Amino acid sequence: MFKLQGIFAPVTTPFDHNGEIYKAKVRHNAEKWNMVKLAGYVVCGSTGESFHLTTEEKIAMWGLTAEATEAGRLLLAGTGMESVRETVALTNQAAGLGYHAALVRTPYQTGEQELYFRAVADGAKIPVVIHNAPRVTGVDLAAESVAKLSEHPNIIAIDEGSGNLEKTERMLREVKKGFQVLVGSEQVLWPSLDLGATGAVLAFANAAPYACITIWEAHRTREREAARDWQDRIGPAAALVTAKYGIPGLKHAMDLNGYYGGPCRLPLGPLTPAAKLEIEQAFDGIRG
Repeated sequence: MFKLQGIFAPVTTPFDHNGEIYKAKVRHNAEKWNMVKLAGYVVCGSTGESFHLTTEEKIAMWGLTAEATEAGRLLLAGTGMESVRETVALTNQAAGLGYHAALVRTPYQTGEQELYFRAVADGAKIPVVIHNAPRVTGVDLAAESVAKLSEHPNIIAIDEGSGNLEKTERMLREVKKGFQVLVGSEQVLWPSLDLGATGAVLAFANAAPYACITIWEAHRTREREAARDWQDRIGPAAALVTAKYGIPGLKHAMDLNGYYGGPCRLPLGPLTPAAKLEIEQAFDGIRG
Protein backbone atom coordinates (compact mmCIF):
# COMPACT_ATOMS: atom_id res chain seq x y z
CA MET A 1 0.00 0.00 0.00
CA PHE A 2 1.36 3.43 -0.91
CA LYS A 3 1.61 6.25 1.61
CA LEU A 4 -0.60 9.32 1.49
CA GLN A 5 1.71 11.83 3.12
CA GLY A 6 1.91 15.59 2.69
CA ILE A 7 -0.44 18.13 1.17
CA PHE A 8 -2.87 17.26 -1.63
CA ALA A 9 -4.71 19.92 -3.63
CA PRO A 10 -8.33 19.08 -4.54
CA VAL A 11 -8.08 21.00 -7.79
CA THR A 12 -10.72 23.32 -9.13
CA THR A 13 -12.11 22.84 -12.63
CA PRO A 14 -11.21 25.77 -14.93
CA PHE A 15 -14.08 27.02 -17.08
CA ASP A 16 -13.97 29.61 -19.82
CA HIS A 17 -16.61 32.31 -20.07
CA ASN A 18 -18.77 30.04 -22.22
CA GLY A 19 -18.87 27.49 -19.40
CA GLU A 20 -16.63 24.94 -21.15
CA ILE A 21 -13.59 23.28 -19.58
CA TYR A 22 -10.64 25.57 -20.31
CA LYS A 23 -8.05 22.99 -21.33
CA ALA A 24 -5.09 25.37 -21.55
CA LYS A 25 -5.74 26.54 -17.99
CA VAL A 26 -5.82 22.96 -16.67
CA ARG A 27 -2.22 22.69 -17.86
CA HIS A 28 -1.35 26.22 -16.67
CA ASN A 29 -2.45 25.46 -13.10
CA ALA A 30 -0.86 22.00 -13.00
CA GLU A 31 2.48 23.34 -14.22
CA LYS A 32 2.49 25.97 -11.47
CA TRP A 33 1.50 23.46 -8.77
CA ASN A 34 4.23 21.14 -10.05
CA MET A 35 6.75 23.80 -8.97
CA VAL A 36 5.99 23.28 -5.27
CA LYS A 37 6.13 20.17 -3.12
CA LEU A 38 2.51 19.10 -3.24
CA ALA A 39 2.13 15.36 -2.71
CA GLY A 40 -0.52 15.11 -5.41
CA TYR A 41 -3.91 16.18 -6.69
CA VAL A 42 -7.54 15.21 -6.24
CA VAL A 43 -9.38 15.74 -9.53
CA CYS A 44 -13.17 16.15 -9.76
CA GLY A 45 -13.84 16.22 -6.05
CA SER A 46 -16.35 18.60 -4.51
CA THR A 47 -13.89 21.51 -4.86
CA GLY A 48 -13.74 20.68 -8.57
CA GLU A 49 -17.50 21.34 -8.89
CA SER A 50 -18.05 17.65 -9.55
CA PHE A 51 -21.79 18.06 -8.96
CA HIS A 52 -21.89 20.22 -12.10
CA LEU A 53 -19.76 18.02 -14.37
CA THR A 54 -20.97 15.36 -16.79
CA THR A 55 -19.32 11.94 -16.84
CA GLU A 56 -17.57 12.88 -20.08
CA GLU A 57 -16.23 16.08 -18.53
CA LYS A 58 -14.90 14.21 -15.50
CA ILE A 59 -13.05 11.77 -17.72
CA ALA A 60 -11.67 14.70 -19.73
CA MET A 61 -10.45 16.43 -16.54
CA TRP A 62 -8.79 13.25 -15.30
CA GLY A 63 -6.97 12.83 -18.59
CA LEU A 64 -5.90 16.47 -18.93
CA THR A 65 -4.62 16.66 -15.37
CA ALA A 66 -2.76 13.36 -15.62
CA GLU A 67 -1.01 14.55 -18.76
CA ALA A 68 0.12 17.76 -17.07
CA THR A 69 1.16 16.23 -13.75
CA GLU A 70 4.83 15.82 -12.94
CA ALA A 71 6.05 12.27 -12.32
CA GLY A 72 6.07 11.27 -8.68
CA ARG A 73 2.82 13.01 -7.70
CA LEU A 74 -0.12 10.90 -6.61
CA LEU A 75 -3.39 11.29 -8.47
CA LEU A 76 -6.74 10.71 -6.77
CA ALA A 77 -9.98 10.81 -8.73
CA GLY A 78 -13.17 12.08 -7.14
CA THR A 79 -15.59 9.36 -8.21
CA GLY A 80 -18.33 9.36 -5.57
CA MET A 81 -21.90 9.07 -6.83
CA GLU A 82 -25.06 7.98 -5.06
CA SER A 83 -25.15 4.51 -6.60
CA VAL A 84 -22.49 1.87 -6.08
CA ARG A 85 -22.73 0.85 -9.74
CA GLU A 86 -21.94 4.32 -11.10
CA THR A 87 -19.20 4.96 -8.53
CA VAL A 88 -17.44 1.71 -9.40
CA ALA A 89 -17.73 2.43 -13.14
CA LEU A 90 -16.21 5.91 -12.71
CA THR A 91 -13.49 4.58 -10.41
CA ASN A 92 -12.42 1.99 -12.93
CA GLN A 93 -12.43 4.60 -15.70
CA ALA A 94 -10.00 6.64 -13.60
CA ALA A 95 -7.89 3.53 -12.95
CA GLY A 96 -7.51 3.11 -16.70
CA LEU A 97 -6.13 6.66 -16.92
CA GLY A 98 -3.41 5.95 -14.38
CA TYR A 99 -5.02 7.24 -11.18
CA HIS A 100 -3.63 5.77 -7.98
CA ALA A 101 -6.77 5.88 -5.82
CA ALA A 102 -10.38 7.05 -5.77
CA LEU A 103 -11.68 9.65 -3.34
CA VAL A 104 -15.28 8.64 -2.69
CA ARG A 105 -17.58 11.01 -0.82
CA THR A 106 -20.05 9.79 1.76
CA PRO A 107 -23.44 9.19 0.09
CA TYR A 108 -26.65 10.84 1.23
CA GLN A 109 -28.37 7.58 2.17
CA THR A 110 -28.18 7.68 5.96
CA GLY A 111 -27.61 4.33 7.63
CA GLU A 112 -26.22 2.64 4.50
CA GLN A 113 -22.75 4.17 4.28
CA GLU A 114 -20.83 1.11 5.47
CA LEU A 115 -22.54 -1.16 2.92
CA TYR A 116 -21.96 1.46 0.21
CA PHE A 117 -18.22 1.79 0.84
CA ARG A 118 -17.63 -1.95 1.13
CA ALA A 119 -19.46 -2.59 -2.13
CA VAL A 120 -17.52 0.17 -3.93
CA ALA A 121 -14.21 -1.14 -2.59
CA ASP A 122 -15.09 -4.68 -3.66
CA GLY A 123 -15.56 -3.57 -7.28
CA ALA A 124 -12.84 -0.93 -7.54
CA LYS A 125 -9.61 -1.68 -9.39
CA ILE A 126 -7.72 0.94 -7.35
CA PRO A 127 -7.74 1.68 -3.60
CA VAL A 128 -10.56 3.71 -2.08
CA VAL A 129 -10.16 6.77 0.14
CA ILE A 130 -13.30 7.73 2.05
CA HIS A 131 -14.21 11.41 1.79
CA ASN A 132 -16.16 12.49 4.85
CA ALA A 133 -17.43 15.96 3.92
CA PRO A 134 -20.40 16.87 6.14
CA ARG A 135 -20.30 20.50 4.95
CA VAL A 136 -20.95 19.22 1.41
CA THR A 137 -23.20 16.21 1.94
CA GLY A 138 -24.83 16.92 5.29
CA VAL A 139 -23.78 13.44 6.45
CA ASP A 140 -21.01 12.96 9.03
CA LEU A 141 -19.60 9.42 9.01
CA ALA A 142 -19.14 8.21 12.57
CA ALA A 143 -15.69 7.27 13.89
CA GLU A 144 -16.86 3.73 14.70
CA SER A 145 -18.02 3.27 11.10
CA VAL A 146 -14.61 4.40 9.84
CA ALA A 147 -12.94 1.93 12.21
CA LYS A 148 -15.03 -0.93 10.75
CA LEU A 149 -14.38 0.16 7.17
CA SER A 150 -10.63 0.38 7.82
CA GLU A 151 -10.63 -3.43 8.01
CA HIS A 152 -11.47 -3.69 4.29
CA PRO A 153 -8.26 -4.43 2.35
CA ASN A 154 -9.11 -1.99 -0.46
CA ILE A 155 -10.10 0.96 1.76
CA ILE A 156 -6.79 2.59 2.67
CA ALA A 157 -7.58 6.03 4.12
CA ILE A 158 -10.09 8.71 4.99
CA ASP A 159 -10.11 12.40 4.13
CA GLU A 160 -11.75 13.63 7.34
CA GLY A 161 -13.40 16.97 6.72
CA SER A 162 -15.53 17.39 9.83
CA GLY A 163 -12.99 19.61 11.57
CA ASN A 164 -13.75 17.77 14.82
CA LEU A 165 -10.43 17.14 16.58
CA GLU A 166 -11.96 14.92 19.26
CA LYS A 167 -13.42 12.68 16.57
CA THR A 168 -10.13 12.62 14.65
CA GLU A 169 -8.22 11.60 17.78
CA ARG A 170 -10.69 8.79 18.45
CA MET A 171 -10.50 7.64 14.83
CA LEU A 172 -6.71 7.51 14.96
CA ARG A 173 -6.91 5.24 18.01
CA GLU A 174 -9.53 2.88 16.61
CA VAL A 175 -8.69 2.34 12.92
CA LYS A 176 -6.67 -0.63 11.77
CA LYS A 177 -2.90 -0.22 11.88
CA GLY A 178 -1.68 1.19 8.58
CA PHE A 179 -4.99 2.89 7.76
CA GLN A 180 -4.25 6.52 6.97
CA VAL A 181 -6.15 9.58 8.20
CA LEU A 182 -5.92 12.77 6.15
CA VAL A 183 -7.31 16.07 7.41
CA GLY A 184 -9.73 17.91 5.13
CA SER A 185 -10.19 21.10 7.14
CA GLU A 186 -7.72 23.99 6.94
CA GLN A 187 -8.75 25.32 10.35
CA VAL A 188 -7.42 22.21 12.14
CA LEU A 189 -4.51 21.33 9.85
CA TRP A 190 -1.63 21.48 12.30
CA PRO A 191 -3.51 20.12 15.34
CA SER A 192 -4.64 17.12 13.26
CA LEU A 193 -1.11 16.47 12.02
CA ASP A 194 0.09 16.73 15.61
CA LEU A 195 -2.43 14.05 16.62
CA GLY A 196 -1.13 11.68 13.93
CA ALA A 197 -2.83 12.52 10.62
CA THR A 198 -0.55 11.58 7.73
CA GLY A 199 -1.39 14.52 5.47
CA ALA A 200 -4.16 16.76 4.25
CA VAL A 201 -6.49 17.46 1.32
CA LEU A 202 -6.99 21.22 1.37
CA ALA A 203 -8.95 23.48 -0.97
CA PHE A 204 -6.77 26.36 0.27
CA ALA A 205 -3.78 24.68 -1.42
CA ASN A 206 -5.20 25.64 -4.82
CA ALA A 207 -4.49 29.30 -4.11
CA ALA A 208 -1.70 29.17 -1.53
CA PRO A 209 0.05 25.79 -1.66
CA TYR A 210 3.27 27.11 -0.16
CA ALA A 211 1.56 28.13 3.09
CA CYS A 212 0.03 24.66 3.49
CA ILE A 213 3.31 22.92 2.65
CA THR A 214 5.14 25.12 5.16
CA ILE A 215 2.87 23.84 7.95
CA TRP A 216 3.45 20.26 6.80
CA GLU A 217 7.23 20.73 6.71
CA ALA A 218 7.23 22.41 10.13
CA HIS A 219 5.28 19.47 11.51
CA ARG A 220 7.61 16.98 9.82
CA THR A 221 10.71 18.66 11.27
CA ARG A 222 9.04 19.15 14.68
CA GLU A 223 9.14 22.94 14.57
CA ARG A 224 5.97 23.34 16.58
CA GLU A 225 6.10 27.11 16.98
CA ALA A 226 6.53 27.64 13.23
CA ALA A 227 3.61 25.29 12.54
CA ARG A 228 1.40 27.16 15.01
CA ASP A 229 2.44 30.52 13.54
CA TRP A 230 1.53 29.51 9.98
CA GLN A 231 -1.69 27.89 11.17
CA ASP A 232 -2.70 31.23 12.69
CA ARG A 233 -1.68 33.09 9.52
CA ILE A 234 -3.83 31.07 7.15
CA GLY A 235 -6.87 30.84 9.41
CA PRO A 236 -8.82 33.99 8.39
CA ALA A 237 -8.10 33.64 4.65
CA ALA A 238 -8.92 29.91 4.68
CA ALA A 239 -12.26 30.56 6.37
CA LEU A 240 -13.21 33.03 3.62
CA VAL A 241 -12.52 30.68 0.70
CA THR A 242 -14.04 27.60 2.31
CA ALA A 243 -16.85 28.24 4.79
CA LYS A 244 -17.89 31.80 3.89
CA TYR A 245 -17.55 32.21 0.11
CA GLY A 246 -16.79 28.66 -1.00
CA ILE A 247 -15.59 27.85 -4.50
CA PRO A 248 -16.27 31.32 -5.99
CA GLY A 249 -14.11 32.80 -3.23
CA LEU A 250 -11.41 30.19 -3.76
CA LYS A 251 -11.30 30.84 -7.49
CA HIS A 252 -10.93 34.58 -6.88
CA ALA A 253 -8.01 33.89 -4.53
CA MET A 254 -6.43 31.73 -7.23
CA ASP A 255 -6.71 34.57 -9.71
CA LEU A 256 -4.99 36.86 -7.19
CA ASN A 257 -2.08 34.46 -6.76
CA GLY A 258 -1.27 33.76 -10.40
CA TYR A 259 -3.34 30.62 -10.91
CA TYR A 260 -6.44 30.46 -13.06
CA GLY A 261 -9.63 30.40 -11.05
CA GLY A 262 -12.09 31.85 -13.50
CA PRO A 263 -15.88 31.59 -13.37
CA CYS A 264 -17.98 28.91 -11.70
CA ARG A 265 -20.96 27.11 -13.11
CA LEU A 266 -24.42 28.10 -11.99
CA PRO A 267 -25.89 27.96 -9.43
CA LEU A 268 -22.53 29.12 -8.04
CA GLY A 269 -22.66 32.82 -8.83
CA PRO A 270 -20.06 35.60 -8.99
CA LEU A 271 -18.79 37.42 -5.91
CA THR A 272 -19.82 40.94 -4.97
CA PRO A 273 -17.14 43.67 -5.09
CA ALA A 274 -17.19 43.76 -1.27
CA ALA A 275 -16.52 40.02 -1.05
CA LYS A 276 -13.64 40.29 -3.51
CA LEU A 277 -12.11 43.11 -1.49
CA GLU A 278 -12.42 41.10 1.74
CA ILE A 279 -10.58 38.17 0.14
CA GLU A 280 -7.90 40.42 -1.34
CA GLN A 281 -7.21 41.95 2.07
CA ALA A 282 -7.07 38.55 3.76
CA PHE A 283 -4.62 37.21 1.17
CA ASP A 284 -2.28 40.19 1.42
CA GLY A 285 0.99 38.52 2.36
CA ILE A 286 -0.22 34.98 1.58
CA ARG A 287 1.00 34.26 -1.93
CA GLY A 288 1.01 31.23 -4.17
